[in-house]
Amino acid sequence: VLIPEGKIALGKLSQAMMHGAEVIQIKGNFDDGMRLVQEVARAMPVTIVNSINPFRLQGQKTAAFEIIEALGDAPDYHALPVGNAGNITAHWIGYSESVCQQTAACAFCEGECTFHRQVNATRRPVMLGYQAAGSAPFLRGEMVRRPETVATAIRIGHPMSWQQAWKVKDESGGWFNECTDEEILHTQKLLAQTEGVFCEPASATSLAGVIKDLDAGKIREASTIVCTLTGHGLKDPDTAIAQSTRPITVEATRDAIEQVIGEHLAA
Repeated sequence: VLIPEGKIALGKLSQAMMHGAEVIQIKGNFDDGMRLVQEVARAMPVTIVNSINPFRLQGQKTAAFEIIEALGDAPDYHALPVGNAGNITAHWIGYSESVCQQTAACAFCEGECTFHRQVNATRRPVMLGYQAAGSAPFLRGEMVRRPETVATAIRIGHPMSWQQAWKVKDESGGWFNECTDEEILHTQKLLAQTEGVFCEPASATSLAGVIKDLDAGKIREASTIVCTLTGHGLKDPDTAIAQSTRPITVEATRDAIEQVIGEHLAA
């Protein structure tokens, strides 16, 4: 596993290490890593399992099938955080297959739509891609040399599915938008406190973007909207701790505890 030094949340790093991966840190960013892993794959017997591999997208597309099965049809809008842009591409491939419509975003699309025969989908959704403001090449219309955001999972300045994602936008009638780190972190906390869903910052970008576009009147009222949350909050616990209330230390007495509770209730 090739990662940029100091740029991967510890929760994700620990997962890879516990599963026995050989982790190699490079002195560079995600985009440097992608360039290097492609060079290495051409010279050594390794397989790239990043979304640059079109077979990965064929696996990811099945998430769209599950959404259709759960809702009875495709939603009006589907919002996703966008970093490498593989996820938004894969979902669009799945939605296209569900209604047996070809898409230029699929490397294998030849009109063969196996899933179409198993569901009653009648439409494809408008696809919405949301990026962090400090790492938003789709908003800039060009690659970002030094992307920076608290949402580490989408801190990508050179998306591998760049061309496919633009096709998804055009075919679906969708758009890209960006959210500040402050908006992302606010939405992460909002999800945890109101819905009981603890996601990592990058995941919260989808809902943060939808809230922003609803307020701006870009999304139709009374629409069915799916927001994909791509990662659990424990993948990046440090960010969550940094924006949360610190534990209060008191003496091991009932009075001390009741005083803290009383102050909290009075606040």
